[in-house]
Order: sequence, then C-alpha cells, then structure tokens
Amino acid sequence: MHFNKTLTHWYSVNKRKLPWRTSKYPYYIWLSEIIMQQTQIKQGLPYYEAFVKHYPTVFDLANADEQSVLKLWQGLGYYSRARNLHASAKYVANELNGVFPKTYSGLLKLKGVGDYTASAIASICYEEPTAVVDGNVYRVLSRYYGIETPINSSQGIKEFKTLATAIMDTQRPGDYNQAVMEFGAMQCKPKNPYCIVCPLNESCVALQKGKVDELPVKLKKTKVTKKHFNFLVLISEDKKTLFEKRSAKGIWQNLYQFPLIETATELTPETFESHPKIASYFKNNAFEYSLYNTKKLVHKLSHQHLYTKFWIIELNKLPKPGIPISELKTYPTPILIGNFIEEFQFPS
Repeated sequence: MHFNKTLTHWYSVNKRKLPWRTSKYPYYIWLSEIIMQQTQIKQGLPYYEAFVKHYPTVFDLANADEQSVLKLWQGLGYYSRARNLHASAKYVANELNGVFPKTYSGLLKLKGVGDYTASAIASICYEEPTAVVDGNVYRVLSRYYGIETPINSSQGIKEFKTLATAIMDTQRPGDYNQAVMEFGAMQCKPKNPYCIVCPLNESCVALQKGKVDELPVKLKKTKVTKKHFNFLVLISEDKKTLFEKRSAKGIWQNLYQFPLIETATELTPETFESHPKIASYFKNNAFEYSLYNTKKLVHKLSHQHLYTKFWIIELNKLPKPGIPISELKTYPTPILIGNFIEEFQFPS
C-alpha cells in the first residue's frame, strides 16, 4: 500500500535518534511510552534518562518507595501515571518474575496501560500487528483521508482504530507504528505542517480540499472551572514549617503541599485575617503575615484553572508538629509548589 510503504521509508530516513529506539527491551519501551504520553519529547527525554539511571531495571523501580518515584516524576504532571507506573513495575517484578507480557491483551492487564500503550509495546517489542492511535496518528489519518468525525467522540475513536488497523504494515508493525507517530510529530504538525515537501501531498485529501487547518475535528472541551487556592507558608522561629501529604484521590494524590485554604472568591490582605479558617487555625497564637505574590499565579490544568496565592506567615511556634525548612526540597510536590520552594528566600 502506497500510504504505509511511503511512511516507513520516510521514517527510515528521518527518524530521530532516541535512546529507547536502540533496543526492543520492553522495560525501556514501556517506560518511554508512559513518560511521553501527553508530553513532548524535548520535555520528557530528561525524565526518561533520569528514570533509567535511577531504576535501570523493572526490579529497581519496583523496589523504590513511592515518594522517590513521585519526586523523580515532579514537573511532568498527570501524577496518576507515575503511581500506575510504580504499581505495574511491582506487578511485573513480583508476579511475573520481571518478564513483561508478550501480547497486546496481556499488556492491557498492566495498570495504566491502555489501547495505545499496549499496541505500541506489542508491535515494537514483539512485532504483533496492533495499530497505535495517538494524537499524531489522529492528525495524519484525518488529514490524509479527509475524515471529519470528531476524534474525541466514541464513533471517532472506533472509526480511527479500525482504519489504522486496516492500513498498517503487518509485516513491519513496529516500524510502521513508529513511522506514523513520528510523521505526525515532525512532518504533519498541528500548525504549519510541511505540506510542500510532504511525500503524501499528491494524495492528501485535506491538502486537496484546503482543509489542513480544519482537521482533525474535536468536540468542544468540558467547561473549565475556576478555583482560588491560598497556600499558608508558615515559618516558625526555629525554622520549621507545615507540609501536608494529600491523601484524597485526585491529580496530586500523595504529593506534598503547604496547608491549603480554598475559597470561592479571591482572598485579599484586607480579608485574610478575618477569614473563619484563619481564625480557627491559629486561635490565640500571634502571627505576622504578608502576601508573597500580589498577582495571582494561574496554574492551568486540563479541567480547572487554579488562581493561587502564597501567604507567608511568621510566628513563634507552629500550631502542630512540622518539618525543618531545609528538608522541603526532598518531598515530591506539584510543580506549582516546587517552583515556589525554589524561588522563595526561606530563612537559613
């Protein structure tokens, strides 16, 4: 078939030199796929290299404590991926004696491994003809075939998976899957794709119809909610602070943060001290406070925007046991908290 043969040839000439492409060791492939989900290669590559250095085998990762794994992951976001990565490493090491499942269906049993990741590992490591469909593949197929079905609809997910399976190179599934993903990342880019020098430009429906910028089609995103986060950075005379582990399920589960007060509206220096939670938190303990950032920091997540302020609170004694300020950087934190810790001049 012209499409898949053209792509695999293009890939053989243009593919980037990436460390996990030098081996078909499933641990490396799995690690790279989990890290690179929803992450650009230039951002994810240092994390991949750090994980391989700290945990060269699945047994090393399985034996690590979760806090260390989360700390190494810090900054990538989507922390459930790190927790699932750790859980699957334990399963492979302890239940499967370190041997990864060798089939698509077997790989799906690993926590955090879905259709895309299972297809990638099965095809690259074991040459099983299972088609990958990620954002790059959606873009390439929708443009080349002129498909206007929304890619994030149930119909679109099924339609594109069926098409990807039908047109893949079953003789070289690993190379083909990597080729179509690489082509989407480097050639058929979201904006300003290189259509003039594209090897598929003569048969691309979107190019012929002038719809390159219109494809792929996506349904409108879920409404983004707005939240006001107020972090209390307590500093005692003996240079200790309060740092809390988030135990509730959510994107920051098991990460650490300063005490948080979430408010429906913006908290100002004029309203801070009179807020009921502040009054009850400190009771009769005298304290001085100041606002670190007069301008709200907006931390944007996929479904919510966090309007964040850091309140510096100096007092004689903490209202409950804390940790030395010098140990803050050893804890895994959301990037929002990590950046503050790096920037703020804590007393030494």
